[in-house]
Amino acid sequence: MAGKQSELIGGGCKLFYYGVDERRNGCELDEKEEFWSEVEEVIQNIPREERIVIRANFNGHIGEENNGDEDVMGKYGVGEKNAEGQLVVDCAKRMEMALVNTYLKKREEHRATYMSEGRSTQVDFILCRRCNLKEFSDCKVVPGESVARQHKVLVWNLSLKVKTRRKVRTEPKIKWWKLKD
Repeated sequence: MAGKQSELIGGGCKLFYYGVDERRNGCELDEKEEFWSEVEEVIQNIPREERIVIRANFNGHIGEENNGDEDVMGKYGVGEKNAEGQLVVDCAKRMEMALVNTYLKKREEHRATYMSEGRSTQVDFILCRRCNLKEFSDCKVVPGESVARQHKVLVWNLSLKVKTRRKVRTEPKIKWWKLKD
């Protein structure tokens, strides 16, 4: 798992950004579960007050139905759910994260991240902690642009509200007008 930590200017707020590619087509489900255990371990070591964004190609189809999974995914998925997609959803639940691109209403061409032979689905996701979901103002696929032959570019907007500290005066203020001759 490749990761990048960056500290934002102002307020000392940290954003942990991870790019993850779970390119294990053809692997057994237990190998994929081991991968997810490693991801969960990394997430557990990041303090709760810090923001996390994971950009991921998980090769799992989460589908359109979110029955019972509303706390992890919205109602704007694409395609049919498969076993790998359910694994993504289950792990996101355990990590208290949300699949950002399923919460924002978009046309299918702005939601489908993978297209091949006339079929389209979602396999690339942006994950964040559920408590930070409202900080995302947009997340969509750029139609016509592609990263690889079938994978489309996924872009997102994140608006961070950084608390600033009030400047504390270190020396006492002199009230010149109260001084007498």
